[in-house]
Amino acid sequence: MDSRRPPLAPTFRSLPEYVRHWAETTPDRRAFTFVDHPAPHSRGVHRTLTWRRLDLRMRAVAARLAAEAEPGERVAVLCPQGTEYVTAFLGALAAGLIAVPLFPPGLPGQGDRLSAVLNNAGPAVVVTTGHALAEVRELCEGRAVKVVAVDEVPDAAADDGRPPTPDDAAVAYLQYTSGSTRTPAGVEITHANVVANARQALAAYRADAHPVTCVGWLPLYHDMGLVLSVAAPVVRGLLSVLMDPVAFLHEPVRWLRLLAAHPRALSAAPNFAYDYCASTVTEAQKTGLRLDGVAALINGSEPVRPGTADRFHAAFAAQGLVPETHCPSYGLAEATVFVSAARPGEPPRGFALDRDALAAGKALPARPDDPRAVLLAGCGAPAGQRVRIADPVSRAALAEGEVGEIWVQGPNVGRGYRNQARQTRRVFGAVLDDATAGPGEWLRTGDLGTVLDGQLLVTGRLKDLIVVDGRNHYPQDVEATVQDAHPAVRRDRLAAFAVPGGSGERVVVVVEHVRTVPLADIDVPALVRTVRAAVSARHGLRLSDVVLVPPGTVPRTSSGKVSRALTRERYVAGAYAVGVVG
Repeated sequence: MDSRRPPLAPTFRSLPEYVRHWAETTPDRRAFTFVDHPAPHSRGVHRTLTWRRLDLRMRAVAARLAAEAEPGERVAVLCPQGTEYVTAFLGALAAGLIAVPLFPPGLPGQGDRLSAVLNNAGPAVVVTTGHALAEVRELCEGRAVKVVAVDEVPDAAADDGRPPTPDDAAVAYLQYTSGSTRTPAGVEITHANVVANARQALAAYRADAHPVTCVGWLPLYHDMGLVLSVAAPVVRGLLSVLMDPVAFLHEPVRWLRLLAAHPRALSAAPNFAYDYCASTVTEAQKTGLRLDGVAALINGSEPVRPGTADRFHAAFAAQGLVPETHCPSYGLAEATVFVSAARPGEPPRGFALDRDALAAGKALPARPDDPRAVLLAGCGAPAGQRVRIADPVSRAALAEGEVGEIWVQGPNVGRGYRNQARQTRRVFGAVLDDATAGPGEWLRTGDLGTVLDGQLLVTGRLKDLIVVDGRNHYPQDVEATVQDAHPAVRRDRLAAFAVPGGSGERVVVVVEHVRTVPLADIDVPALVRTVRAAVSARHGLRLSDVVLVPPGTVPRTSSGKVSRALTRERYVAGAYAVGVVG
């Protein structure tokens, strides 16, 4: 039988222990379902593991991996999205090895990153599936690694014994950062970190006391996908329904149908996905779609735009979706993932702030209809951890309403970066200048923000900040103005940044044009004039160059964010010389 309400979860020190617990207490309940879409208009083929079956597969994989590697060695997970990914990841943890969640070869634009991460992690074993085995073996040629196809490990390999209880301070997996601001680094996430963050997320989204179904298309190598679609359901004994990210991108209504099909669905997506659904899902596809049972929709990316939630809920209000399901959230890999979240059942909070005051480091209210106001989403309160806003130079704790670097302290903060002792001390070992404001060591997030009315507001990345004539400008703020200025600018596919100039910093914007309009049909000089005028009027900022490029040209990280750092690097190297208009 598959009752909706799981028993209350006890406290264990690792995810494999939770799997064994649910296999013993609720063996026939569904644990993970992967919904495959083998054809363009497929409604989905469901493949399900019960807790009993998940435990068996986890133990079989663990026994095979333990025979191939020594405790503490790394296991790179290069599986496609699906239940095999889950069993490979949990099997590595159950074997006392360190998992490295990654992706199989062939992910567009990520080949160099995959090779760089494998070089850094130095895995003893690479785990994949039979389907991807040939290309993974080709990738691993010349590397001293063993390749295991997880779906070819027989059930008979399972050890009947209980998984050993790990030291909860031992590293469970390496979460590689997406590379949005620097070369990817491996964050050491301990068993205690991931269990703590799973519990924090469950409490924040009110899934610790009420039954929910986790529904997700986020890739499992991404921190949010891994915690929300694997760790949290394992800790709470919940059903997790997975689909492939590509299936979502090809037909976003598939995600909404899964939300409608499962009671009290809890899901997460980056900001662009909500805009994408609002603009792409047709009225015909909405027919019969009921979203009134959705428990919470997490919006966790940079930037979370208040207007996006409004458009999304307006688009699906007739399907029963209510604004109180939208939960803007903030997190980062160094904190496992979740830091703060707006709570479901409460209306999302938006803040209109004075642009000039914000540039000077103060969050002062403005009228929402003021064209020079900055609109920011409230990302709620911390989830079982502490957050402080600190001056990044003096390390002084700042008062409410002052803008500074977001610092985090809690049981979910990772141990540091693999083989980067100096960087670990700088990022994970920060100390406030006044210990009474918060003793102990803090995680420096590199993100700028403030606190207003108990809500965390994220204003931008410290490294991305554009400083011209002593005034601060947030790139995502400039990008929002640019993409609203002209219909040919593709939304959320542009990057604003500064480069050195003869008399100071020059500001450049690289933008993709929309797919529906060929470049030959765009009046490029008029577009540039319009964009420059909008940025000048709203920000008092002169754009040195506006670069119009084809769709797919602006580089993105493995988690889908635009990489301003790489875009800037390519611009400086002259890669966009043909497209520069200025």
